[in-house]
Amino acid sequence: MTIMIDAPLPSFSAKATGGRDISLANLKGRQVVLYFYPKDSTPGCTTQGQGFRDLYPQFQAANTEVLGVSRDGLKSHENFKAKQNFPFDLVSDKDESLCTLFEVIKPKKLYGKEYLGIERSTFLIDKEGILRKEWRGVKVPGHVEDVLAAAQALSQ
Repeated sequence: MTIMIDAPLPSFSAKATGGRDISLANLKGRQVVLYFYPKDSTPGCTTQGQGFRDLYPQFQAANTEVLGVSRDGLKSHENFKAKQNFPFDLVSDKDESLCTLFEVIKPKKLYGKEYLGIERSTFLIDKEGILRKEWRGVKVPGHVEDVLAAAQALSQ
């Protein structure tokens, strides 16, 4: 199923840090930012996570939950979260079910070698589970501020 802006998302579930089970059903009633990133503890992913961390009080004020998603396991996520003092949970998508649903697995190149990896992407979901905005092929500088502005506008 292809996700679309202004359409309800299909149900999903995944495991997150802090022993949380994340599902569309248990997220209803709050806006949610799902940001997909390639790998824990890498420079770009750390910078992006720190941006969400630093602006987290403003996301909370906009009744918006922030969740980071990657294919890393829960142990790696717990370490990354603790080391960076992230006040939000990280979702483990080892089976790539969320990555597939949101279509963020893309061909990439590193040192001339092709592989499939996560394209840095962010999705804003409203209180009813409807996808309201998406950012694909994200560049880290200024991105978190753009997401915050959209979350604040949606919460009005």
